[in-house]
Amino acid sequence: MFLGEYQHAIDDKGRLAIPAKFRALLKAGAVVTRGVDRCLFVYTRTNWAELAGRIAKLPISKANSRAFARHMLAGAMDLEIDSQGRVLVPDYLRQYAGLKRQIVVAGLYNRLELWDAKAWQIYRARTEKGSGDIAEALGELGV
Repeated sequence: MFLGEYQHAIDDKGRLAIPAKFRALLKAGAVVTRGVDRCLFVYTRTNWAELAGRIAKLPISKANSRAFARHMLAGAMDLEIDSQGRVLVPDYLRQYAGLKRQIVVAGLYNRLELWDAKAWQIYRARTEKGSGDIAEALGELGV
């Protein structure tokens, strides 16, 4: 399970060190793709296969289903962790998420999210302001 928030730097070649506590979970490889909220999602290959299978079953007759499948699946790329615990984040995904030098790696149970540090601060501040309303809405869902 992925939990926690970590600050890391991405180098000029686009390599990002994965937090040490997550490396064992990703040693068999991972998949990175466009996320929502202008961040990147990183999944284990097992979790990715499960998610991709569910996305592939969405009705192609629905525009939103096609758009979401294109967003998630066409942007996906396999990742390999090198001997120093780094992954190479493809340039097109770095551009999508606006990743500059400082990166936040956020663990969210079954995935990691990669955020530009400044974008993460803005998003987190906005979300924390509305946390009471969010909790109330989710309470209606049994969370």
